[in-house]
Amino acid sequence: MTFIRMVRAAFYGTLCLISVMALIGAGMFFIAVRDLPRVPEPLSRIIETPPTEIFAATGERIMVMGGREFIPLSDISAHFIQAILATEDHRFWEHHGVDKLRTVKALWVTLVKPGRIEGASTITQQLSKNLFFSFKRSYMRKFRELLVALQIESQFSKREILEAYLNQISMGVGANGVEQAARTFFGKPASELTLAQAALLAGLPKSPTRYNPYLHLDRAKKRQRVVLSRMEAVGYITGDQAQSAFQDELNLQPPSRVARTGSYFLDLVINNLEERYGPEVVYHGGLKVATTIDHQVQSMAEESLRAGLYRLDSMLGIDEGVGRSSGGEGLRPQGALVALEVNSGAVKAMVGGRNYVETEYNRAVENNRLPGSSFKPFLYYTAFEKLGLNPATVFIDRPVTIPVVGAPDWEPENFGLKHEGPMILKRALMKSVNSIAAQLVAQTGPEEVIATAHRCGITSTLEPVYSVALGTSGVSPLEMASAFACFGKGGIRHEPFWIGRVEDALGRILEEHIISGERALDPSIAYQVVDLMRGVVDAGTGSIIRRMGFNLPAAGKTGTTDGFYDAWFTGFTPALCTSVWVGYDRGEGMRDTRGVGITGGRAAAPIWADFMRKATEGDPPREFKIPSDIQFKMVDPITGMEATAFTLNPIRVALREGQELQEHAVWEEDPVDSGKGELPSQSLPF
Repeated sequence: MTFIRMVRAAFYGTLCLISVMALIGAGMFFIAVRDLPRVPEPLSRIIETPPTEIFAATGERIMVMGGREFIPLSDISAHFIQAILATEDHRFWEHHGVDKLRTVKALWVTLVKPGRIEGASTITQQLSKNLFFSFKRSYMRKFRELLVALQIESQFSKREILEAYLNQISMGVGANGVEQAARTFFGKPASELTLAQAALLAGLPKSPTRYNPYLHLDRAKKRQRVVLSRMEAVGYITGDQAQSAFQDELNLQPPSRVARTGSYFLDLVINNLEERYGPEVVYHGGLKVATTIDHQVQSMAEESLRAGLYRLDSMLGIDEGVGRSSGGEGLRPQGALVALEVNSGAVKAMVGGRNYVETEYNRAVENNRLPGSSFKPFLYYTAFEKLGLNPATVFIDRPVTIPVVGAPDWEPENFGLKHEGPMILKRALMKSVNSIAAQLVAQTGPEEVIATAHRCGITSTLEPVYSVALGTSGVSPLEMASAFACFGKGGIRHEPFWIGRVEDALGRILEEHIISGERALDPSIAYQVVDLMRGVVDAGTGSIIRRMGFNLPAAGKTGTTDGFYDAWFTGFTPALCTSVWVGYDRGEGMRDTRGVGITGGRAAAPIWADFMRKATEGDPPREFKIPSDIQFKMVDPITGMEATAFTLNPIRVALREGQELQEHAVWEEDPVDSGKGELPSQSLPF
């Protein structure tokens, strides 16, 4: 009897569980069908989605994405139809909107192999997504898509479904649907696509940006091989045909689009949107995207960088745009410029190279190059904060040797290989003296300098070695502009951003950037570093900026790497921070026709000055905010003592409350040790 009761209890329990599950399923069904969209008639209207519009900060519309060209299935190459079916849904002709075997497999992989997600959407399900511009991934949305897929299958023939799908898929670079893609990439109608070309195009929908053959031909070819293998596996082609097609010439059409003003910036915006919402929504979801770019400032940035690089060509002895390289290949130096608002972090201009049509590689964001001495402001802030030093503290410029555990000693050299003896720290930064920077980092330790840089907004990984203080770890111009803006804002850090707001087709706000900053630096110490960098612009390595006629209050720092591979200038006014980098893509040193190395002061600073003069034209002079505990003193640049009527070339320094000047001259009895074996050793290799 006990056994019978147990069986009966189990039976009733199972029955109850099934009933509950059925009720839940029925509830989900009624919720899902409540607002289910109606499938259009004819089905071809499913591709009539609103375009996505991108706007400048001024409200001017600068780009429209969307719109497709519909062609009948009979005008599409059989190779392409087979390639898409083999890759996306090889049971398309057999199922009724849902591939049950593929769905079970996907569930099994997702459950059994954590971290791996297997796709199971059929072509019909992918087509139904066009009716759901919802930005949340949820089981309910997937369930509703499935119901619409079944509805589509019940109303339309397989040929109509496939025809609508092939006319709506996005393939990147503005090509929507197979006809536009065929003409964009190969300059021919979709009916004339070869097997090789069809396989390449069929691989693009998975990720139009990642497999863009203009930018990543190697990836596109690997994806083409996958498509050909799938075609062979399902019996559309033989192995020999697959191999032959892979080796065939693609005859890609050269990019024909004229570079838009701000193309590097727009690519960054589009890529970010694709990462968040997916290509289909970005290109056909009717988004309205408000960006931060100022169209006029962007044009000025492009003009200044282009003109500056032409001047650099002349210095290098490059004739008619043909450069010199060790391999004999024609090369020209490249450049990048980023300008952003100090008070918000909004990017107002971005140029990633000298010619967008020639190369879409965005050096302003993707190109981490060594910043050289332009990294020193982070070191000086650290020394002021951690060691209690001030701009009038005296160090001696002399040969320095720093022992490094497990590696040769570090013996940094000054530019010009000369030493001047005692000088105050403000003059050391103005003249970018490496030996004094080495003494500072030996006392602070590289980890503290790195921590300061990260607090300011540098996000790249920095190596914890002494030489990091001289800029031997790569950063991007965007990072440098953002980090220097932190100084300009008195130690308040704003994350850089380029998308202000995104709305859907119905005007609902999907995201909006709320401007907010966080305290990263002590405002008084930050101002002392700003005052040092003002000295760089007024009478230091960046003084060409004043000679070029830029007269507004400004601060900044030049940077030049060993071998003259990279030249930088990053600087700011109280309103706008701009970073400029120039150099060869392939790491070739820049020397003029006399063999003299080209520095940041000669290559990057003039571009900065030309751009900032245009971008700030008509702006009134505006001073940096001075903290209440800052006082100014005129001092002797050598002794650090208060200047007298007899002091030669006195320098004004900013002192915090409680900081005192030197009472006597500091000469060889300098308290700062800098001899071999007397500075701390570094436990990590240099």
